[in-house]
Amino acid sequence: MPKSLTCLCLVLATLGARADEPNAARPNIVLIITDDQGMGDLSITGNPHLETPAIDALARQGVSFSRFYVSPVCSPTRASLMTGRYNYRTRVVDTWVGRSMMDPDEVTMAEVLGGAGYATGLFGKWHLGDCYPMRPQDQGFDEVLVHRGGGLAQPSEPPENDRRYTDAILFRNGEQVNTEGYCTDVFFDAALEFIDDALDADRPFFAYIPTNTPHDPYHDVPEDLYQKYAAMDLRSHVADPDRFADDLARVYAMCENIDDNVGRLLAHLDERGLADNTIVVYLHDNGPRIPHFNAGLRGRKTMTLEGGLRSPLYIRWPGVLEPGRTIDTLAAHYDLLPTLAELIGLDGSEVEALCTNPMDGRSLAPLLTGEPAREAWSDRFLFFQSHRGDVPSPRHNFAVVGDRWKLVRSSGFNFQAASDTSEIMLIDLENDPTEQTNLADEHPERFASMLRAYDAWYTDVSTTRPDNYDPPRIVIGTVQEPRTTLTHQDSRRWFEGDFDQAVWKLHADEDRTYTVRVLADSDHTRGTLTLALNDARFSAEVSPDSRWTVLRNVPIPAGQTDLWAAYDATDVPTTAYHVVVELED
Repeated sequence: MPKSLTCLCLVLATLGARADEPNAARPNIVLIITDDQGMGDLSITGNPHLETPAIDALARQGVSFSRFYVSPVCSPTRASLMTGRYNYRTRVVDTWVGRSMMDPDEVTMAEVLGGAGYATGLFGKWHLGDCYPMRPQDQGFDEVLVHRGGGLAQPSEPPENDRRYTDAILFRNGEQVNTEGYCTDVFFDAALEFIDDALDADRPFFAYIPTNTPHDPYHDVPEDLYQKYAAMDLRSHVADPDRFADDLARVYAMCENIDDNVGRLLAHLDERGLADNTIVVYLHDNGPRIPHFNAGLRGRKTMTLEGGLRSPLYIRWPGVLEPGRTIDTLAAHYDLLPTLAELIGLDGSEVEALCTNPMDGRSLAPLLTGEPAREAWSDRFLFFQSHRGDVPSPRHNFAVVGDRWKLVRSSGFNFQAASDTSEIMLIDLENDPTEQTNLADEHPERFASMLRAYDAWYTDVSTTRPDNYDPPRIVIGTVQEPRTTLTHQDSRRWFEGDFDQAVWKLHADEDRTYTVRVLADSDHTRGTLTLALNDARFSAEVSPDSRWTVLRNVPIPAGQTDLWAAYDATDVPTTAYHVVVELED
C-alpha cells in the first residue's frame, strides 16, 4: 500500500462523528483544469469570437475569483494544486527531463479525500511522474485514465500512437489501452462513468479532469469546430497573424470542445440528481501559449507577468454558495486543497491528520460562504517562480504579488544566463494593470521590503529537505509495477558536445534480474547498443528488423542505479527512445 494511504487509514478514526454519517452527506467534487487556456479564452472574459456557453453558465451559477493565480507553466501548477504547497517544496522544478516528478512523500488532494471516504478518479493529464511510486494510482487515485508525460504527441507516448489526439493510446490504471474518439471527449466519458459507479456504490466522489487541451500541437482538433473558427477573421486577434492565425482557430476549436464537455458533465449531474450536492471547480493551469487576446493582460505562458499567472476560478455549489458573486481577494492554486477540505466538513485537526505535510495555502471557504474573516487577507503575498534548469536560480523569472503591489522579474523561461540584465520591476497593479511602469525608484522602501520577502521565501522553500532539489528516483522491481517503462519525460540529461543523453535515476529494494528492452529513437538505428548501469556495461547487436533490442538476465543491484543506453552506429551516439525494465520470474 502506498505510504500516504497507509497513514490515512490509520487516522480515519480521528474523523469522529463525521465518519459515521451517510456518505451522501459529504458533497461530491469535480475539479476541471485545462492546459494552456488563457484568461481571455472564454466568452465570459470578453473573447469576441469564442463561444463557451457552458463554462459561462458555470461562472454565473457559482462564485468567481477575479484575482486568482497559478504558476506560469503546467507541472508546477499541478504540484501546488494537488498538495496545497509551493511546488519547490515538492521537488517539481521544471516540466520535463525528470524535473516534473513529484516526491512520493507529498500528500495529494486525492489521498486527503480518499482518506475521508471519497472515491477518487483522474482522467487526463497528470504530469507529475509516470513511474512508481509517482503515478497517480500511487498517489491516492482509485481510477486512472491518463496519457504519459506532458501530453499526447510528446516523446513519453508509445511511438505507435503517432501523435494522435483522436483514437489515442492511453493508460488505464497502468495498462495501455486503445481508445475511440477525441481525447477530451474520452476523458469526460470516463469521468461520467466513474461518477455513475461511485453513485451506484453510494460513495461521494472526487473526479479530477485535467484536460491536455488546448495544449499544442494543433494538428488534430475537432474538424467541425476548426472549420467554424477558420472561417472567421482572426488575424487582428493574434500577434504575428501569418504565423498564428490558423493555430488560433485550432486553439478555439479545442476550447469550444472543452466547453461542450463541461456542458455534458453539468447535464449529467442534473440527470443523476447530483447537482445540488456537487462542488464543481473550474480553472486553467497557466497563460496561453499563442500571443493573442488575453483579457487585457500582458504576457503569456512561461512569463511571470499577469498574463502568464492569472486564471479564472469558478466554484459552483447550488444552495450553499451564492450564485453570481465575485470575490476580489487574492487567491492561488495552492489554496484549493485546504478550501475543499473545509467545504466537505473537515476541521483543522482532521486536515492536519490527513495531510501530514504543512500546507502553504489558505482555505477560501470563509470567503466563499460569506463567513466572518478568520485572518487578514490584505497583507498576503503570493510567490511564483519557474524556469528551465536542474535547480532554481534565485531572482530569475519570479513574481511576488500583493493586494496592490507586485514585484516581478519576467526574465524568461530559460536557463539562467550570466548576461541576463532584465530589470526587477515594482508594479502598482491598481493603477497599472498592464505592468508598463517600474516604480522601484519612486518607492525604494517598498521595493526593498518585497525583495526581502522574496529572498526569505526562496530560502524557505529551497530548504524544505536537505536534498531539496534532487529528483526523486524511480523504483523498479515492485509488485505495484514489475514492468517499468522509462521515457524521456522522467529521465535526467547530460550533454557532451552534440551528444544529448538520457539518464534514468533508479532505485531497487533488492538484488534482482531483469529483462531490459530498449527502443531506438529511429527506424534506421544500427550497430551496437550499450546499456550502462552505474559502472557496469552490457551490449547487444541491434536487429535490422526491429527498433527493439532485448537484453535478458541483466542484474540490477539493490540501491541506487543510474541507467543509460546508447547506440554507436553514427558519428554522434544516439540515445534510446524508451527503455522497458521488467522483473524476471
